[in-house]
Amino acid sequence: MKATRVCDVLEHGAVGERCRVEGWLRSARHSKQRSFFDLVDGSSARGLQLLVSPELENYETELRHLGTGAALRATGELAASPGAGQHLELRVETIEYLAGVESDYPLQKKRHSFEFLRGIAHLRPRTNTIAAVWRVRNAAARAIHDFFQQRGFVWLHTPILTVADAEGAGEMFEVAGAEEFFGQPVRLTVSGQLEAEVGALALGRVYSFGPTFRAENSNTSRHLSEFWMIEPELAFCDLDDLGALAEEFLKAVLRALLEECSEDMAFFDQRIEKGLIARLQHLVESPFERMTYSEALKALQQSGRSFEFPLRWGVDLQSEHERFLCEEFVKRPLIVSDYPAE
Repeated sequence: MKATRVCDVLEHGAVGERCRVEGWLRSARHSKQRSFFDLVDGSSARGLQLLVSPELENYETELRHLGTGAALRATGELAASPGAGQHLELRVETIEYLAGVESDYPLQKKRHSFEFLRGIAHLRPRTNTIAAVWRVRNAAARAIHDFFQQRGFVWLHTPILTVADAEGAGEMFEVAGAEEFFGQPVRLTVSGQLEAEVGALALGRVYSFGPTFRAENSNTSRHLSEFWMIEPELAFCDLDDLGALAEEFLKAVLRALLEECSEDMAFFDQRIEKGLIARLQHLVESPFERMTYSEALKALQQSGRSFEFPLRWGVDLQSEHERFLCEEFVKRPLIVSDYPAE
């Protein structure tokens, strides 16, 4: 019998059906009558409860002593669960103990800080938070490709090693030893924009979606040294067309996450950021506001608010200005156009 993923058991399993599952123990409770194992395999935020009887051959020698982190393969029959928050459980017929963990296994069924998890990078994907992040990122990447592919865009694989500073930032990571090979200094890319612009002038609609590297000396939550960036380029397109594409894109990707990753998004809403789902639903359902730079500046100057960065025509808008405009003035996403040329 082939193993079934936990997510498929919980979604499509039926009472009386026999199945095999493989995974790791998130928790184990032992009593005199039986043991209760919470088994996860990474496919779902939820685990599958295993009812383990003392009558099993290896119960006393192995199963009764198992704890968090042990790897198992179990076969049995699905039954209706009387427990809260679950409708199915597996009444185990056979169970194989595949691998154990150290007695001081650091992940337990409690909340761990991100600082603590940074010290056990090889285990942190087994936590609810990091596993949810990976599942959501996977769904987001698929939704990004689906959006562009359904609209006739061609995905370009732009270079990671480059001699071009696409955005004039100048803060790029140099690749040691590469100058001898290329004959000039080589750095990690900050953008696929140049290649995408060339592609758009031949193929019409293209997008790059790949790793990007920034060497800015800034330790804030708004800066990353490495991330993946989406950059569409279109021929025969003006700013209004591009604004419409951006709005449609963001709504499509977020709608996919809310629908396909409902359990993980609910976990984020409960444990990481209260009100997250409502805010994303508001974004999906609301038309984006549009105004010119001059209109935005006027709204800021007439707000009666005291901002840290002073306002005058020609200055770049700062985060505090952008947040006021979006969160308090228009109360929805905003596209600002017609910035001063300089």
